[in-house]
Parts: sequence; structure tokens; C-alpha cells
Amino acid sequence: MSAPLDGILVVALEQAVAAPLATRQLADLGARVVKIERPEVGDFARGYDRTVHGQSSYFVWLNRGKESLELDVKRDKELLDAVLARADVFVQNLVPGAAERLGLDAATLRAGRPELIHCSISGYGPDGPYRAKKAYDLLVQCETGLVLSTGTPEAPAKAGFSVADIATGMYAYSGILTALYHRERTGEGASLEVAMLDALGEWMSQPAYFSRYGNEPPRRTGARHPSIAPYGPYRTRDGQVFLGVQNDREWTVLCADVLGNADLARDPRFVTNTDRVTNLEALTGLLESAFSKRTADQVVELLDRAGIANARLRTPEEFTRHPQLAARDRWREVGTPTGPVRALLPPVVSDDWEPVLGAVPALGEHNEAIRAEFAPGEEAG
Repeated sequence: MSAPLDGILVVALEQAVAAPLATRQLADLGARVVKIERPEVGDFARGYDRTVHGQSSYFVWLNRGKESLELDVKRDKELLDAVLARADVFVQNLVPGAAERLGLDAATLRAGRPELIHCSISGYGPDGPYRAKKAYDLLVQCETGLVLSTGTPEAPAKAGFSVADIATGMYAYSGILTALYHRERTGEGASLEVAMLDALGEWMSQPAYFSRYGNEPPRRTGARHPSIAPYGPYRTRDGQVFLGVQNDREWTVLCADVLGNADLARDPRFVTNTDRVTNLEALTGLLESAFSKRTADQVVELLDRAGIANARLRTPEEFTRHPQLAARDRWREVGTPTGPVRALLPPVVSDDWEPVLGAVPALGEHNEAIRAEFAPGEEAG
């Protein structure tokens, strides 16, 4: 089976997380991705940690299936131009203003090649008072209100992963796919701009609406949901269970079939979701009192039988051994310069194609091959 993006060449002048996430997903769909890296240093994400066979967990996650080309974009512009001349997609997330200084902005590159899809990723967008500010994940979490919406009443907290970068990478990826579809129909390329502030801002829309129109600050509730109850962790005899009740019908079922107290559903403190959130402390006490007589496994069994959504708290390492993923054969082996790793298959499953999970490249691994292809007769630098 051919992959959906077979024959598509993506050139990526990228670093860190957002842009590499977008282009890695294009590689998973069969696109050829040439990753331009600084000579001797490479993408600075290569140095974030040394936890995966001596390599960065970030880099291994974000760069499988790519070709690494070490290139000084100022001194070796001729080779870069030769590669770009055949590119279908160009992605860059350089510091603000750098692409324009290098002549790699959309207006310059698409003047001669209007069919090119050009995607620029930035922190705050190309205009406005923040256009020249550098942006990193935590800083954008701060600017969008996420940090003040997360944590406990006593202390706000950042998300435990690169959520601003991931949101941005996902919108860049979907934007590029949309542009490829548009080009297939019209022959026209596209100039795309994706700002981290916009991407994470979209994901923060519900808390923003709640705060602006509810006239109250964010509710920081730790692992509990700020506006739905019961929804979060509850102690049992030997641990805790997370459960989520989404509507009044499920609340009635929980009371009758799990708690064994159908009358509780009609208690005026708990009739509606708003009532339950208002009286959360009393509600939590009632649930934990009932659960204290049973083990976590017994509570999960009762919840499953009643059709109430629930989960057990797992560490990230325990996730890699999740029985559901094992049962569905969701792991594959991917090569890296220092040994194989297990990689999770992309979330979208198709019966028409298999994802292409290529190896993670060493820095400059494809220097000679790319120079021979795009600049015949030139010695590898």
C-alpha cells in the first residue's frame, strides 16, 4: 500500500517541538522530510536530555522518518535553493525576522514558485506589539491564562508537557494537509502562519469564556474538574479511583447502582451539576465514605458495571505498558543512532495505508546523499 503523501517533499528549517511535530506527522504519512540542521550542533532539542539510549527524549519523539542535512544557510545558500526548488512544502520556525533576512519568507520563495506551500510558525504572529518576542512553551502557557487555570487554589502550575508547542504543531500539520488538498484541486500553493498564542488560545477558549462571561477567576481544582462534579479522584480502601459523571442521568445511576442510595440523587444539594459543584466538599465526603468500604479494584468493577466512566492513575512509564495498547498491537520498533526504541503508532488508523515509521536520524546522516542528489559533483561539507 502506498502512503498518502508519497512523492511529497518537505523541507524543514526547524527546531525544538512545534515545527518538528508537524513535519514528523507528515513523514508518518509518507512524505520525504529533509531536516536542515546547524553544522556540528543540530536542532537544539537534541541536547534537551540524554534519557533514550543517550539521546534526547524530545528529539527521538519528534524526528523519526526524517533526513538530516547539516547546512549553514548563509554560506551554503546554493544547496538550500536547489533543495527548495523541488520542495512541495517548506516549514520554518526561526526566531522572528530571521526568515525574512535570509530570503526564506513566503513572499520571496513563492514569488517564483506560487505552487509552494510555505508554513511559518511563530510565538505571537507576524504583526502586533509582540511580533518580535521570543516564545517558548511555558511562556505561552502564561500568556494564554493556562498556568493560572491549572494547579491548586494555593499554587498555579504549568501543564506537565509541551501543550503550547503541541497545539501549534497540530494546527500547522492540519493546515499543511488542507493546503495540499487545495493545491491538488487548484494548483495553487499557500502561505500559512501559525502562532503559538493563537493555537493554545483556541484550546483555552472554554476557560476564557467561563471567566469572561461568568465574571469570576479561574477555578484551580488540582486533579478535579473545575465545573463538573463528581469528576476527579476519590479515595478507596486501598488507593484511589478517578471517575467522571457527565450528566444528571449518570448521577442518578451512580447513586442507585454504585453507592446503593437512590435517594441521594434527589438531595437538593446534588440534583444538578451546578448544585454538585457548589457542594463539592460534601459530595466528596459522601463518595469517599462509600468507597472506603471497598478496594479500588472493587470500585472500578462497580463503576464499569453501572456504565460510569472511570480510570486508574498511571505513571507515564506505566502508560508504555498499558494493557489496552498491548492488546491492540499499538507499538512498533523504530531505529535510532544508538539503538531501537518502541514508538506508539499514529492515532489515526486506516485500512487503506500503513504509517511510515522511519528511523531517527543522526546529525548529518544524509549529508552526502542529499548533496549528491541536489548538487551533483559537489563534495559533501
